[in-house]
Amino acid sequence: MEIRQLKYFLKVAETLNFSEASRRLYISQSTLSQQISNLENEVGLPLFERNSHEVHLTEPGRELLPYAQRAVVAADSCFDHMADLKQMLTGELNIGVTYSFSTIMMDTMVDFMKIHPGVKLNIFYQSMEELMDMLKRREVDFVLAFLPLKFNKDIDSRVIFSNRLAAVMNSNHVLAKQQSVKIEELQNHGLVLPARGLLARRAFDKLLADKDLDLKIKVEVNNVDLIFQLLYRTNYVSILAESTVLHHENELKAIPIDMPDNQIEGCIHMLKDAYLKNAAQEFIKMLCSSASIFTNFALKDILL
Repeated sequence: MEIRQLKYFLKVAETLNFSEASRRLYISQSTLSQQISNLENEVGLPLFERNSHEVHLTEPGRELLPYAQRAVVAADSCFDHMADLKQMLTGELNIGVTYSFSTIMMDTMVDFMKIHPGVKLNIFYQSMEELMDMLKRREVDFVLAFLPLKFNKDIDSRVIFSNRLAAVMNSNHVLAKQQSVKIEELQNHGLVLPARGLLARRAFDKLLADKDLDLKIKVEVNNVDLIFQLLYRTNYVSILAESTVLHHENELKAIPIDMPDNQIEGCIHMLKDAYLKNAAQEFIKMLCSSASIFTNFALKDILL
């Protein structure tokens, strides 16, 4: 049983489509089918049910899945560790980032590139759910995002700062001069909210759980840039993490919502039991000591 075959098996299990899996693996469909057949012959059991239209995991395939995932993580970790020993800070570093971390990331990226020009940075901006899936598939080395509301046993989430949900509006808005906003006040204003499923929206919905409010939701959108454009041009209010607007302070104001437990925690998320390459460790250390975190947030301990 080869690690390559297990990687092929995992990609087919993820896509449930041999054509799509071969495309993502950059191999021919016939090569993929042959390697899966070889793996099935070796284990002595069918791993997939195939017909002309669909592919499904068999019971043996479902049983093999977690073992294959652990084996591939262990093999990739071993490879990364050996590569680090040969080339201390070269190669590529893949980082997943949610939009709220843009400000924090920028200073660290610039400093890291100056100090370590041999490392190529690949930055992926996606939703938290998409980034966590990428992390599990080892498509990113770590993810910068807020702490999920649900615990994930496969992910090691290390808190580096605390942030608050805030009402965000243009600087001329009637709420812009307040020190804080009571959640009841939001009933008086049209709202542009992040789409359901995004962390800021889930945290806001949690605050609303025991409230009977008549909110005037005008727009729901999963793109923060579009939310900003609407806030620039209207008197609507949005609900976002306070850190999201740090680079827009001249045009937008983030006024914290005055409620108990109004805290969302910024984290570095890593795959449990996976080797963290030297470049990743160095980037994280620089991130945690960056001026943007010290200036804007209460830095918490992080053990690497």
